[in-house]
Amino acid sequence: MVNLSRFSLEGKVALVTGASRGIGRATALGFADAGADVIIASRKQPDLEKVAEEIRAKGRKALPVAAHIGKIEEIRSLVDTAVAKFGKIDILVNNAAASPAMASPLDAEERLWDTIMNLNVKGVYFLSQAVAKVMKEHGGGKIINVSSVDAFKPEYRLGIYSIAKTAILMVTKSLALELAEYNIRVNAIAPGAVSTKLLDSHWFGMPEDVAKAQKDFLAKLTPM
Repeated sequence: MVNLSRFSLEGKVALVTGASRGIGRATALGFADAGADVIIASRKQPDLEKVAEEIRAKGRKALPVAAHIGKIEEIRSLVDTAVAKFGKIDILVNNAAASPAMASPLDAEERLWDTIMNLNVKGVYFLSQAVAKVMKEHGGGKIINVSSVDAFKPEYRLGIYSIAKTAILMVTKSLALELAEYNIRVNAIAPGAVSTKLLDSHWFGMPEDVAKAQKDFLAKLTPM
């Protein structure tokens, strides 16, 4: 049994993207177990409502917000909605990701590239930007970006996804460097294959394992 007292998030507000299932859902529930109120974002409101009920059953507040993280206007609306409800955001987990199709570098289409990059890279950067502005006004915060082992060793026919996950590592380093002066700590984790809808076999862990790793980070993060 894990002793959650060392991971206490009482009084904290967390925003988790891609939170309707898999790693995002497990992270949101783990944060609720640790005492945080949680804003959960994904594209399908009905799926979010189910997770919100699980969070509320733990005695925490939940705010489910349907949003496409690859679209700037929806990012802004998400953050505005979160701040209007809770007044602050202490923790951001950039978990939303997409790898809709496999493709060879000889026939990959621009649409596939844009879909993956918009959600996996652009969304991470601009949601972090929007949330960092809120964190700065409240004395700091913590941002965790979910990369992948594919950032270090590309998967066959998943090259664009691997490129995007590698980019997340540099986004993390850049943000960590520039946001440290505002007491905003930025880190990344790189899970292996996990049992989610995106990949339902050959996993190295369950979503709950990744959620636990993120709580470990929050217990002992360093600025860079």
